[in-house]
Amino acid sequence: MAYSLSRLPSRFPVGTKFVIEGRRGQVFSRYLEFPDGTCIRLPKRTSKREAPATRRRSRR
Repeated sequence: MAYSLSRLPSRFPVGTKFVIEGRRGQVFSRYLEFPDGTCIRLPKRTSKREAPATRRRSRR
């Protein structure tokens, strides 16, 4: 059975698997599989990537 959460826990039990299914560079699904068999589907990533955050330089 698959569950969907809006927020993931900060820690996972030993034996948790991060599964990525895809073919030829395209990802079809991503999910977490816990040792007890529970699966949590992860949201699909958007094709647009945000610009990296600019770093502030400290003046000396």
